[in-house]
Amino acid sequence: MKPKQTEQMSAAQVSVSLPKRIWDFAKQLLLWLIIALVVTSVMDLWRGKDIPRDNLPPLRGITLAGAEVDITTLSQDQAVLVYFWGTWCPVCNFVSPAVNQLSEHYPVVTVAMGSDEDEKLKKYLQHQGYDFETINDSNNTITRDWSLQATPTIMVFKAGELQYYTTGFTSLPGMWWRMLFA
Repeated sequence: MKPKQTEQMSAAQVSVSLPKRIWDFAKQLLLWLIIALVVTSVMDLWRGKDIPRDNLPPLRGITLAGAEVDITTLSQDQAVLVYFWGTWCPVCNFVSPAVNQLSEHYPVVTVAMGSDEDEKLKKYLQHQGYDFETINDSNNTITRDWSLQATPTIMVFKAGELQYYTTGFTSLPGMWWRMLFA
């Protein structure tokens, strides 16, 4: 009889401790998410310290499709994501598919930094299945004007003003949040 009571108590203890364990796990997960958010925000501030804040240089160019793009004009009515990347950038291989997916829902303009001549870049984009608008900054003129130090770099503009920027790996949800709150 005592073994059955022990088994019943264990089952009761498990049913009581399971919600507590789930709650403890949720608290730990939330704490780690907050820490990750703070760390990535501080890293973004440090890596973006050279990005001009006042008197922003113009961000305009001709896309590979031949369209003229001016981010100040394009961002007047809605947020625009600008993605600086390179075909040579390993992290961009993970971020570019998310940017492409975002471009189906929001205006996205990308700047290919020091990548290739136009025809090679077009073939690369086609091979990867990317549909986003791309300005080829093969000689890094835009990159130098903006003092960019890291790839990928993502900026969100609204009404011609820089709202958000981040460098390095960025997830699709992270980009979505920045677009929603711009």
